Amino acid sequence: MRRLRPLRSALTAAVTAVAALGLAATTAAPAQAATPLPAHVFAPYFEAWTGESPAALSAQSGAKHLTMAFLQTAAKGSCTAYWNGDTGTPVAASSFGADIKTIQSRGGDVIPSFGGYTADTTGTEIADSCTDVNQIAAVYQKVITTYDVTRLDMDIEVDSLDNTAGIDRRNKAIKVLQDWAAANGRKIEVSYTLPTTTRGLAASGLNVLKNAVANGARVDVVNLMTFDYYDNAAHDMAADTKTAAQGLYDQLAKLYPAKTPAQLWGSVGITEMIGVDDFGPAETLSLANARTVYDWAVSKGVNTLSFWALQRDNGGCPGGAAADNCSGIQQNTWDFSHVFAPFTSGTTAPADDFSVAVTPAAATVAAGASTTATVSTAVTAGTAKPVNLTVSGLPAGVTASLSPASVTAGGSSTLTVAATAAAVSGTYQIVVNGASASAGHAAVLTLTVTGGTTACTAAPWVTSSVYTGGQQVAHKGHNWKAKWWTTGEEPGTTGQWGVWQDLGAC
Repeated sequence: MRRLRPLRSALTAAVTAVAALGLAATTAAPAQAATPLPAHVFAPYFEAWTGESPAALSAQSGAKHLTMAFLQTAAKGSCTAYWNGDTGTPVAASSFGADIKTIQSRGGDVIPSFGGYTADTTGTEIADSCTDVNQIAAVYQKVITTYDVTRLDMDIEVDSLDNTAGIDRRNKAIKVLQDWAAANGRKIEVSYTLPTTTRGLAASGLNVLKNAVANGARVDVVNLMTFDYYDNAAHDMAADTKTAAQGLYDQLAKLYPAKTPAQLWGSVGITEMIGVDDFGPAETLSLANARTVYDWAVSKGVNTLSFWALQRDNGGCPGGAAADNCSGIQQNTWDFSHVFAPFTSGTTAPADDFSVAVTPAAATVAAGASTTATVSTAVTAGTAKPVNLTVSGLPAGVTASLSPASVTAGGSSTLTVAATAAAVSGTYQIVVNGASASAGHAAVLTLTVTGGTTACTAAPWVTSSVYTGGQQVAHKGHNWKAKWWTTGEEPGTTGQWGVWQDLGAC
């Protein structure tokens, strides 16, 4: 899947006992606890580098399951994965752990995705970067056990599709992982997200699957990116999704001749790019197209529906080009999510449920001061049950307290947010999480900090230097943070959704 950059220049048999023991020694294997994904699931991509809360956007959009993009190494040759290659967001409970638990408490889950266009073009996709199969498998295991998830996604595009050594290592590592899971009674799934033609996988994508078969690696879902065809043709995006998925079905039937038609369709995933895709207006998925795709996917028994990306599901830039934060068409916020959300099946609504809200929804606080808001809850189904309240998403220098920290549904609490003198000026999303024995919900307070620190503490930007995700520089009176690997891209010229995040004047 693609992250947008200026001018689109950066826009896709048993294992030996020794190997099994090597993997098991890396991380202790807890008992199976995670709940498998539904047989049919809607899981749009969440752009994990934006600083937003996945739990909050999940609650706001109604998308109970998310595909989290992306995991990759910070530099080519490394065997350590980070979210978006940012060393500040390692695979640890401190990185999205609270959000993922909140989503799981609501009956949803996340699908961590490895790779993506940037990783696949810079050698930082984990199997391209790391040459040790067991270390790759250990990374996969760490993600599963850290976040207690049941599916991993491999987003393999462009250069990674031609890296035969990386392809072979990846599939061998998947087999090691699957043997570990079987030995520990743990159910896991693996999906491959691959680019497609309008008639099915190109030879490079098909070769990835053939190698998986050769290595004994089970691929549970093949997820087609039904966009960015770049063929200068006229497109009915819904019709092209159908022909692409039918082509994939035919290819899978040859790869897995023992599978029934229902099993084959149950191995198909579809990921759209909502609105205008990277090619331009000639490849636009409309809301009418989305409804057509939804109905067709239901009729075929497709496994997964997704789109790129949740943060684009709004009409903030009608008539514009593809962007990471809007669809480029006229629409209401969350229109595409509302079309696809009913696709998820196999979940049960809690008998006792509640809602949570924050009033006001936005507040401003000066450094050294505090502000308050009211957190209210209400019974939406069944009877009132105790609700535990917590706060996540707090930036450095900002603290929060709740009084009381637990209420009975229907009750309220006072949220106090305080900013120290060391707080950095800016606008942040503070997430208030509510959890009962059977349900979980979240609300968001948009907090603006004023009068905080803005000092240029980072080293000056150097045009010839290579920067990885999380590194900071000073340039033209501002502090900047790299979201992913970059070199030669000047801070301040890449746009709001480019590689450099503006941390403020200094």
